[in-house]
Amino acid sequence: MAVGAAIVALAGCQKQENTTGAEIMKESGKTAELGVNATDPADDLMPAGDLEKTPGPSTAPASDAAQEPADPAVNPTPEPTQTPPASDYFIRLSQTVFEDENKLDIDFAELSETDSSTYKKIDAYVASLTPSRKNGMTGVFEGKNLVLISAEAFTGEVIDEKLTPTLYRLATKGIQFTDYYQPAGAGTTGGECQNIFGFFPVLGGSSVKRTAEQNNYFTMGNQLNRLGYFGKAYHNGNYTMYDRDKTHNNLGYSEGFMAYGNGMEKFIKPTWPESDYDMFVGTIPDYIDQERFNIYYMTVSGHCNYRFHNNAMSKKNRDRVAELEGSEAIRAYKAANLELEDALAFLVENLEEKGIADDTVIVISADHYPYGLDEGGPSEFGKMKYLSELFGEKVENVFQRDHNRLILWCGCLEKYDPIVVSDPVGSIDILPTLSNLFGTEWDSRLLPGRDVFSDAMPIAILDRSNWKTDLGICIRGKFTPYSEETELPEDYVKNVKAMVSGKYEYCKYVLNTDYYGHLYDLGKLGDPQNAENQ
Repeated sequence: MAVGAAIVALAGCQKQENTTGAEIMKESGKTAELGVNATDPADDLMPAGDLEKTPGPSTAPASDAAQEPADPAVNPTPEPTQTPPASDYFIRLSQTVFEDENKLDIDFAELSETDSSTYKKIDAYVASLTPSRKNGMTGVFEGKNLVLISAEAFTGEVIDEKLTPTLYRLATKGIQFTDYYQPAGAGTTGGECQNIFGFFPVLGGSSVKRTAEQNNYFTMGNQLNRLGYFGKAYHNGNYTMYDRDKTHNNLGYSEGFMAYGNGMEKFIKPTWPESDYDMFVGTIPDYIDQERFNIYYMTVSGHCNYRFHNNAMSKKNRDRVAELEGSEAIRAYKAANLELEDALAFLVENLEEKGIADDTVIVISADHYPYGLDEGGPSEFGKMKYLSELFGEKVENVFQRDHNRLILWCGCLEKYDPIVVSDPVGSIDILPTLSNLFGTEWDSRLLPGRDVFSDAMPIAILDRSNWKTDLGICIRGKFTPYSEETELPEDYVKNVKAMVSGKYEYCKYVLNTDYYGHLYDLGKLGDPQNAENQ
């Protein structure tokens, strides 16, 4: 694993008075190798063979000069009483892994002996997993506000220092993910399945629909609601689209869900697509003065079609892209995304005026790549004309298509060097990473993604046959190491394939059986007698 970083985890980046990651590091000083442990497969749910742990994280500041190997004679480790340079101090913090594991007090092996046949297989699978451990980034955002955004058809190619200054600021001043992927499965609702629930949309378009009657215990809506946050979900599209009137009222947000048809029509005009800016302007007053808030937005302004005559947002912002080079489709696509830029600019401006930018975390991920760019024409690999134009290369495989940009920003990070995560990261990693950063009670065995700062093996999974780790890439089932000199652990490819299959099967079983609801009813998750809005 390589996490190039200037890691920020100190009291100045925390809202409440508590033990900081830096303070824990001084007390512990423990580091650990990175990897996963797995057992021999008993069925499709079981991960395979023992994967050797990969070397511990090597970290470096974002600057080129800092990439050179450290010479102990020239850069001795500071004495405990000294204050080391900020970058060095935070880099060492990012390497720190503690003894405490990210798990709840549940004996899944014992549970599998008494559970009904419906849940035995899941119990056994979870019992076979090794929990990830807490680290120097655990709890650095504890008590802060959260604004989580699934951005319609967003890509990193939209970000430009001059054209989208706020997006550029958020993308470069926070935590940077240089190898991030948003797998395109089941369209927008598939993206939301990954961003909100941390699950692959293994049931296609029905994946999120199944959650409408289930216990969604680990969504950020539920996790922060249990801590007393004001919470609400918003969408500027139709209220009932994808059954969001049912699913998004069950995400755990204390104030439920608002979209066009149950309140949002007060703020936005019935255009296609509707305005992200108008949605933010209308809804920010709902929460900006709350003591602690937890907000989710599903945007729509970036939606296709991408032509100036039939896209209201492209038409609205046409003059702002008039000088750009490229086809009408690309310019119209960027023009539509300027509505998200304006919405974010208004949000950040309000946060700064209220003096809470340092206490607010903004997270942005796409729902999927802009597949509408080539809508109506050849869209198979090698023939994606407009997407290839946008990306600046011929799109010939799923990794080129689904690469994207995850933005994770907090005002308190801006005074430090950027945090750079160079490992492969997928959208199912958002939920466990946020759980770790906010210091909530969660169980790493119950989420298929990983906290990117933990000791779990880095892997980005696009589907069962396409994935990449820190050692190589698997395309259409064929694995290729990044270097001919790479020494793979014994049965590495076989074991990773089994692990990927296990994660997919786990997602399917949880979505089909309401496994979290089962654990909750047993009293394994929280207290069923006292908890609300689970």
